Amino acid sequence: MDKIALTAGTLYVIVLLRAGGTFAVGWLAGAGARRSRFAGKISSAKFRRAERAIQRWGAPVVAASFLTVGFQTAANFLAGSTRMPLPRYLPALLLGGAAWALIYATAGLGVLEVLGRLFAERTALGLSAVAVLLLAGSAVVVYRRRGAAPSSDAAADVN
Repeated sequence: MDKIALTAGTLYVIVLLRAGGTFAVGWLAGAGARRSRFAGKISSAKFRRAERAIQRWGAPVVAASFLTVGFQTAANFLAGSTRMPLPRYLPALLLGGAAWALIYATAGLGVLEVLGRLFAERTALGLSAVAVLLLAGSAVVVYRRRGAAPSSDAAADVN
């Protein structure tokens, strides 16, 4: 249990620094954009309405973003760039970060322990499990890249 507590604590500090830093970078980027040539576009009524919605309702989105993969950084950056008030942001960061750290500490350590036992007791099975995980990860990457890239038929239609 001490291993899980230490891992969760370490991950919690990491996620607070990373997500809080992303929020700060977003805050600075938003301040810079407000002083740039984009100031007119981001001061429109529609943008201000969206900004108010994020400031009011964005905290649950920020907290829930820690339970997703690939959305955390965007949520924290947008919360900062739209100047979500700290009294709304910090509880979301603390709660979401704690959930993230606990999930990754328990599930992550569990997976590592299972793989360690597989390698110790049945090396061939352990190597097979790692190979399957790598192939599955590679398949996901290839699938996403093919979905994002325009097909050759679509390119021919454009020309």
